[in-house]
This record gives sequence, structure tokens and C-alpha cells, in this order.
Amino acid sequence: MSGTVWGLDIGGTKCALVAADEYGSIRWRRQLATADYRRWEELLDALLIDTPSETPLAVGVSCGGPLDSKRGVILSPPNLPGWDDVPITDWLTERLGVPVFLQNDANACALAEWRYGAGKGCGSMVFLTFGTGFGAGLILDGRLYTGITDMAGEVGHVRAARTGPVGYGKAGSYEGFCSGGGIAQLSGGVSAKEVVRLADSGDRAMRRVLTRSARYLGRCLAMLIDTLNPERIVIGSIYARAERYFAGEALRIAKAESHPLSWKACQILPAALGDAIGDIAAVTVAMNGLGKTEYPHGRADARRA
Repeated sequence: MSGTVWGLDIGGTKCALVAADEYGSIRWRRQLATADYRRWEELLDALLIDTPSETPLAVGVSCGGPLDSKRGVILSPPNLPGWDDVPITDWLTERLGVPVFLQNDANACALAEWRYGAGKGCGSMVFLTFGTGFGAGLILDGRLYTGITDMAGEVGHVRAARTGPVGYGKAGSYEGFCSGGGIAQLSGGVSAKEVVRLADSGDRAMRRVLTRSARYLGRCLAMLIDTLNPERIVIGSIYARAERYFAGEALRIAKAESHPLSWKACQILPAALGDAIGDIAAVTVAMNGLGKTEYPHGRADARRA
């Protein structure tokens, strides 16, 4: 690949447009607050107006679902009010004259961690978001698997208990136990970040909250290990930042609940790309769409231009 690809990371609070080379090194970056714009067209126009005059090889778009990656349409993400049936790929192609590819954020992050991060070098990998929500991106036999309606990997919607905190619109779901919102419910309204801080200061009640979340994470890991038999499971966001409170209990339960042969074959690791993952995920969607399957060795350079 010669030249740059662009990535558009669309979130509920901010949208970032970045350019990267074939090594994943970010060349430039533009960011705007999503809430400052009443219409999605106005936001994207504002992002594009200050970009360099270069023409990218392609653009990758990472956005929360639901969406239709085959038609390139954002359907109606709950964190993006008003973004209903947005023909994002056609709109960008008309303005830039290059191919545009769309994936939901879990799939995009799975591609990024697989190409450049903790999943590099393996053939089958599951990426778990464990942030605002809880979902999975699936790399199976060296390819991204999205399912017939782009809903593969929605493990957060699976019911883990008859009752419990609400996540993904369902009480007792895995997202209810293994997400920022779920941890806040388990702790009586304390944010996940504050729960970890209090646990670090010795608060036993907050440590019990994290242990309870870790137990359900362990059950979900066992389910994924037994059904998909992956080489690695990479876990992001809250887990990656507070692995010390999750890994011991989650891995203990996963080992006890999963088939021994599948357990021994699977590594469980924290995500490696940190805060840069959104940017790298979006540009990796572009690279994946162009059919680039051979990637240089080495982790992506997360430095900003």
C-alpha cells in the first residue's frame, strides 16, 4: 500500500477523522464534539473542511450499531439521536471519490487489535469491548465474521441471570454485569471509574462489586471458549485499565467452566492499543476493505501528528 487511508470514528460525544500510513501510524487528526452539530451532514462537512488536500486510498468508518455494513448505512444507534438510516458510505464516496467501508465499533476494534495489538499473529480471536457497553468482535479463521445482519458477537444481550442489572435492554444480561453502566448499577450509582478508584483505596464494598462483575465475565469467557474455540480473547476498556480486579476471578471461573482442551488453547489478554484504539480501528476498517491481508510486524504507532 502506498499513500494514506482515512478513518472516521463516530461516537456519541465526539467524532474523529484521522489519516494513517500502512503501518498504522497516525499522520494527522481532526476531532469535533458530536453534540455541537444538529445534523450529521453538518458535522461531517465541518470535519472535512480543514483536511489536507491529499486524496486517501479509502476511508473506514467505525460507529456504534445497529448498522448495515453491506449497504453502508448507519441505522439508529442509541447514542446518536437523529442518525437514522444515514447513507454514510455513499455520502463520503460522493465527496471524496474513493471507496468507503463501514463496520460497527466492536468489529472495528477487533480488526485493530488483531492487526496491531494483543491479537497480532493469531488466526482466531474474540475482542470484548467491556466499556459503555459489552459486545464482541469476531475474527474467525483469519476473517472478520459479522453475521447475516451485522449482529454477530452481541454477547451483551445474552441473559446471564434471571434478575440483575439492566444492560442492552435486558435485566440480568452480560452487559448488565460487565459494562460501565452495569457496574454503576451494582455499586448503587457509583461510576465504574470511581469504583476502581475506591477499590484502589481499600474500599471492600467496591472490591466486591468488581469481583461480582468478574465472575460473570468468567462465565461469558467460558461460553465463548466452548462455542468458538478461539486462540485468543482480548478484552478492552474497563478490563484493560483494571485487570488486577478482574483477571484472577474471571480466569478462575472460565477455567472451571470451559472444556479443558479449549481452555488450554486460549490466551486471555488485555487490549494493547489503549486510548488510540478508536482511531486505529477506523483506519483498519479501510485497510480491511481494500483487501490488505499482509500487515507489517510491530504495533501501531499511536502518536498524534
